[in-house]
Amino acid sequence: MTIIHETHEQAGAGQVAAQQPGRALTLLLATGAGLSVASLYYSQPMLGVLAGSIGASSRDIGLVPTLTQLGYALGILLLAPLGDRHDRRRIIVLKSLLLVLALLACALAPSLPFLLVASLVVGLTATVAQDIVPAAATLAHEHSRGKVVGTVMTGLLLGILLSRVVSGLVAEQAGWRSMFLLAAAGVALIAAAAWRWLPGFAPTTTLSYARLLASLWDLLRRHAALRQAALAQGLLSMAFSAFWSTLAIMLHAAPFHLGSAAAGSFGLAGAAGALAAPLAGQLADRHGPAMVTRLGAGLTAIAFAVLCLAPWLTPAAQLWLLGVGAIGFDLGVQAALIAHQTIVYGIEPAARSRLNAVLFVGIFIGMAGGAIGGSLLLAQWGWLAVTGMSTVLALLALLVRWR
Repeated sequence: MTIIHETHEQAGAGQVAAQQPGRALTLLLATGAGLSVASLYYSQPMLGVLAGSIGASSRDIGLVPTLTQLGYALGILLLAPLGDRHDRRRIIVLKSLLLVLALLACALAPSLPFLLVASLVVGLTATVAQDIVPAAATLAHEHSRGKVVGTVMTGLLLGILLSRVVSGLVAEQAGWRSMFLLAAAGVALIAAAAWRWLPGFAPTTTLSYARLLASLWDLLRRHAALRQAALAQGLLSMAFSAFWSTLAIMLHAAPFHLGSAAAGSFGLAGAAGALAAPLAGQLADRHGPAMVTRLGAGLTAIAFAVLCLAPWLTPAAQLWLLGVGAIGFDLGVQAALIAHQTIVYGIEPAARSRLNAVLFVGIFIGMAGGAIGGSLLLAQWGWLAVTGMSTVLALLALLVRWR
């Protein structure tokens, strides 16, 4: 099978090789993105087993996913920009190997402090997913960039969705250490495949590391499209996070009295967003990404507005409404994300890794703000306040995109 088709394109600072990825290479990139980002979530369903196994309290074991997410946020800010300074192929392979070592360290962890350090490194190195997506955008032709990025993002989103399900099943059948060993083996295969089949990428800048980081602010200052994308997707992420960070608490209370498994089942709605990602990319290629961002923000606003009707329905009807609403806003948020990535990657090809870092820093700020704001609103005014806030945030994102 032919993996790539040779072409060339102009990219900012000079002539760089661009190779339209064939199906095999696109599948490799999608699988690599999914397996690497899945490493962030394997521990979450296993926390109860982990606590008992290494003698940690339920409070202290919660630091494991916290440090993993913190490492990921720091990695996006401090490591992702290196993709513009060095060959992305080498970065992807090196980070994948380091992620393998971090996952092996988790599998062999004798104590909680050891596991916490390893979890932080897992987060840092799992940012290889944020090297893979710009690599896919660089390889793709301009007229098919949305489709290729959407396909790779499908792998990434499915990795997030399926990681919790897989880790729960493996931990129950073979123990939590086996899950980390299995994850390490999967990433090792991706590292070997990337070294064998991923083409090299010419660096697009010679900036020092300090100036590379400083250029993040310069890019944000110079490009209105980047500011608009980061703000709009940040607002949508805030609405998204407010819902998911409070759902389990709401379902645990009256009139539902449901456990964490029920709340987790609503996460399957994320499959809709993941599977729709290539469609969103194709729409962006055909009709322009700006239009798709408006559709995504509008769909998100409508879904959250419909969820505001819940207090006037029976408990059974509310559960159905939650499922439909979750599918709707997940479709909207993911469609907007694919379109925003298409916009951002086209701004300045020589700075794709840094542009991606700025976009995702905005997303993480929104996620953190949504989790805090949603929890405060739920405690003070109840679930209607959470869905109301999410509706307003989605409408603000739509307003940003309509300017």
